[in-house]
Amino acid sequence: MMQHAYETARRLRENMETVILGKNEAVRSIVLTLLAGEHLLLEDVPGVGKTLAAKALAGSIDTEFSRIQFTPDLLPSDITGSSIYRSDTREFQFTRGPIFSNVVLADEINRAPPRTQSALLEAMSDGQVSADGTTYPLPQPFIVVATQNPFEFEGTYVLPESQMDRFLMRTSIGYPERDSERMVLQSHRSGEPVDSIKSVVTADEVVAAQAAVRSVRVDESLQDYLLEIVALTRTTDVFRLGVSTRAALSFYRGCQARAVTEQRDFVTPDDVKSLAVTTLSHRVLVDDFSANSSRDTVEQLMAELLRSIPVPV
Repeated sequence: MMQHAYETARRLRENMETVILGKNEAVRSIVLTLLAGEHLLLEDVPGVGKTLAAKALAGSIDTEFSRIQFTPDLLPSDITGSSIYRSDTREFQFTRGPIFSNVVLADEINRAPPRTQSALLEAMSDGQVSADGTTYPLPQPFIVVATQNPFEFEGTYVLPESQMDRFLMRTSIGYPERDSERMVLQSHRSGEPVDSIKSVVTADEVVAAQAAVRSVRVDESLQDYLLEIVALTRTTDVFRLGVSTRAALSFYRGCQARAVTEQRDFVTPDDVKSLAVTTLSHRVLVDDFSANSSRDTVEQLMAELLRSIPVPV
């Protein structure tokens, strides 16, 4: 079971890397998030491959993909769906929105008002949508890949803490190296490579891999190490708001998923250390309000906090 989960992750990663060139760590983060059953926030400048990454993930799985372009006039019903009156049956019928897909790209998520952003909360937390007193389950696997530009804030809305808490990690893709960018130019001579990408795994294989992740062993000493990191975010004077229990569980799942991607059925201290900053830094608020908008500042503070905690051996 664990070997099958690793093979699923490997096939996904290798297939995505055929179109996302020179960004292996970003691809690893996306696959890891999927295996953990969580969601991902890609924060980067325009044009470096955020949308491409989501499309490559969806294309690598035999499943459905939706792209939602967030704009100031986007309504919650534009995401979840709405009930429409049918004159032939004289009844209201619920029409499902784009959220009812396996891979959902929430493009420029911070350009929609908080009320619209909140339409994602139930879907991301519980894998379901409630409308007109009825609950509709979402297809599985289900992942939201959201994007936002960290340098252009005109006409944008800050994501509320409750929504940030739904993302396993916040990461970026970044500019490619010169050789990788040359390969990008060459590969786009005859079209967009991601449009012809072939699926290499099925939805059932992904769901099975997610189930395998939950059986990964986490030693009690590593649980204490993880919880010590979480607790320190709540007690240190550096942070005005520490991470939640939901964040601790998400962190735990991420460590299990990383172990699977490394072909292990147990978590190591390196799994915890490698994920702590990207998994927790977007879930805290620093005491100095002027620094809240600086991702680098918060991540540096989180890294310093991590270094102050003894690593179990």
